[in-house]
Parts: sequence; structure tokens; C-alpha cells
Amino acid sequence: MLDDLLGRTALKERIEDLEADRNSLEQQLAAEQERRADAVTEKQEAQRRANRLEDRITQLEDRIDQIESDETSVAVRHEDRISDRRLDAVLDRLESFETGPQGAFTTFIEAGRDLPDDAREAFGDRTTLVSRATPCLAMTDDASIVSVCLRPPVAPEPFAVWEDEFRIDREWFQPRGEYTLALVRSDLFAMGTYRGTERTAFHGFDSELKSQHSKGGFSQARFERLRDEQIDNHLERCQEALDERETDRLYVVGERTVLGEFMHLADETATVDATGDPEDALRSAWEDFWSVEFRVV
Repeated sequence: MLDDLLGRTALKERIEDLEADRNSLEQQLAAEQERRADAVTEKQEAQRRANRLEDRITQLEDRIDQIESDETSVAVRHEDRISDRRLDAVLDRLESFETGPQGAFTTFIEAGRDLPDDAREAFGDRTTLVSRATPCLAMTDDASIVSVCLRPPVAPEPFAVWEDEFRIDREWFQPRGEYTLALVRSDLFAMGTYRGTERTAFHGFDSELKSQHSKGGFSQARFERLRDEQIDNHLERCQEALDERETDRLYVVGERTVLGEFMHLADETATVDATGDPEDALRSAWEDFWSVEFRVV
């Protein structure tokens, strides 16, 4: 009663309402502070993740730069075309190389073929250089002391072996026994019979081809037809001459455009750039055929 008369009841009720509002505001403030703390934590964690990703990106970029640097730094150390005494000396050194069991690797890879897994493992970062050298006989050892590629004139069947020495057959690289080597161009034919490096017989001829179209007389199409007929007649003469050869082994060299006509006959074919009269051209073609591309990789 006295509280009512003095107005204290209303004041107490007002105080209670204000305290309730205060408590509600304090709860809201605490919740907001907790939310902000969570937001700061999430922001900090996101920043840490971003930093870790940035570090990883930098590492990967550095790795790419290193790989590209390694690729550009791997290059053929020596390249040459060898024959005669120089070829003999190189083959002698390779044949004299000995190592422990399964320490010397030899492989022959045909042109356009992928390197076998054994070759990729053996040559490592030099695999690309070996691929560029195909067709080739490639050799290396388990200590990478030797790493070479040679392109033999007479290609063996593809193989890949680990042995205690390099697998080399001189007949892949140097003339042995009796054989015929023929030079065929669209306007020239020359054929020699050989015993090793010695030529024992020769036959050759050339054919006159129309070299240019006359402005009068007949059309360009007729000119090309007549020229093609001349080449066909020439190749028929070449075929007849090859049928008369005295040896089983036959190597045919010459222009790429006509070699396909003789691949069914030849043990090996090769493109060569040999000019001059038939006998001089054959001598040049023989030297070119029996020379060997040699690379140190």
C-alpha cells in the first residue's frame, strides 16, 4: 500500500522492464560480438588457405620453370657424319666397352616409332634426343658414361637389351660380302656390284628428259604427260637392269620420288643427292650410303 502511495510500485515495474531490455540488449551484444569473432576467425582461416594456395602455385610455377630449363639445357653434345677410319675407330671403342651383367643397354628404334619403356628408363631426360635421332641404334650404360646414337645404313630388326656389352654388328655399318648398290634417278641409272668396298662390275645409263615446256606446239598437260611417259620408260629400263644383277643383296638409293618403285626389290633404300655422269654419281652415292650419322646425346 505504502509503495503504491509513494509511487514506488510503478518505478519498480519500470526498473524491471528496463532491466529486461538491458539483459536483452546484452544478449544481442554478446551474440553480435560472437558473430564478429567467428567472422574474424573465418576471415583469418580463409586468408591462411589463400596464402597456402599462393605458396603452392609459386612452387608449381618454379617447377615448370625448372622443367623448361632442363629441357632447353639437354642438347646433343656432338654430331657428325662418319665413315671409313673414323667409323672404324668409333665402333672399336664401343665394342671394347665392358661392364657388369646387365650394365650396357642397346636398342634399335625404327623411324616414327615410340621408344620402348626400357629405352626411356635407360636414357632418362635424354629420351627426347634419342627420339629425334630415329631410326637409330642407341647405346648407354647404367652409369651414363656412354650415351650415343648411330644411324646404320643397314637397319636391323628393332630390339632393346641390357647385356654386359653393347650389341653391334659390323654388317649394319660397313660393307661386307657381295652386294649390289644401285642409284636411281628419274633421268639416270647406275649399278655397281661390290665385294666389301671393292667394286667388281658397273652398269649405267642416263635418259634425256624434257626439261621445260615449249611455249608453242602443245599444251602444258601434254608436255607433262610426255615427260611422265619418259620417266616410266626410264624406270622400266632400271627395273630390267636390276633383274640382271648377280647378287641377292640389293641396296637402292636415289630420288625419293622414284625409290618407292623399287622398295619391293631392295633390302635397303635411302635418299641421296648424287649428281654427275653415271659412274661419278654412283661413287658419290656409295660413299653417302655407307656413311653414318653419329650423335653423342
